Amino acid sequence: MDGYTLTHKTPTRKDFLDTADFDQSEIMDIINTARTVRSFIKGGGYLNSLFHKNLAMLFEQKSTRTRVSFEVAMEQLGGHALNLAPGAIQLGQHETIEDTAVVLGRMCDMIMSRVDRHESIEALAKYAQVPVLNGMSEKVHPTQGVGDMITILDHFPAGKNPSDVKVIFVGDATQVCNTLCDMTTKMGMNFVHYGPANHKIEDYWLEVGRKNNEKYGGTCIWSDNAEVLKGADFIYTDVWYGLYDKETPKEVYMADFYPKYQVNDEMMAATGNPNCKFMHCLPANRNEEVTDSVLDSPNSIAWDEAENRLTAQRGLVLYFGGVAQVTLDYIKRQKEVR
Repeated sequence: MDGYTLTHKTPTRKDFLDTADFDQSEIMDIINTARTVRSFIKGGGYLNSLFHKNLAMLFEQKSTRTRVSFEVAMEQLGGHALNLAPGAIQLGQHETIEDTAVVLGRMCDMIMSRVDRHESIEALAKYAQVPVLNGMSEKVHPTQGVGDMITILDHFPAGKNPSDVKVIFVGDATQVCNTLCDMTTKMGMNFVHYGPANHKIEDYWLEVGRKNNEKYGGTCIWSDNAEVLKGADFIYTDVWYGLYDKETPKEVYMADFYPKYQVNDEMMAATGNPNCKFMHCLPANRNEEVTDSVLDSPNSIAWDEAENRLTAQRGLVLYFGGVAQVTLDYIKRQKEVR
């Protein structure tokens, strides 16, 4: 790929519900679009690719990075985003999700939603006539996954092939872990979930990763043995109790994870790689799943990762909005003029 010609001029699916629905080439189309647009905008370029286009943003939960990144992305591309927070519309009160999907699909050009249950995002996609993007469910976090892979590629170890790169997710097998498993193995990397057996990544995702391995290379394992930390290029963690764990007391999670699975200076040193990067999807519970000394260290790329949520969302709304190739062609012409 020359950076301007997409393998898929249009998406193979209407909706972006799970990265596992797409192969490597299409994920790379989204990533290449996102990185090219990032470079153009940071270089002072302006885009109106989504002029008069509207994105409905449905939230069943609070959000910082997802809301801000989608809203800013739409504004930077000439469009508009509507923040439909909990209680702001009739959804869940006097109107079903199916009826809401039909109405929003007739008024807006795309829908993004962060939902309590994955079935809700599937219902939105089924009944809306427009593309639906999954801003997070209890199953997966695909928009985070695109930003994570952009961040990994931005900080890819010099001189290594994907099959030489080791990405370790530490702690609870959250939806972020599931998506990271798919994304890293889809790129031919080696994925490890390092966590306790009672919080192990589901066999379904290990099977997804291993099928990716057969096609693209790499490996995919779960382990509770600290020996797997050796040789890591990226250490990634998430909170131990979050939006989907409201009924589980905090002390239960602390007993399961602390201190063995806290990402601290000792764990980073155990990788034997002084260049190992630290990642976190944020928000972080400082000095629980990760210490200040790691999160704020020179090896932490968590802040790049947060900013790359914006990078990812620009790529996603352009791609699923059907104007990615047009936008890349425009950027190419602008560079030629300069």
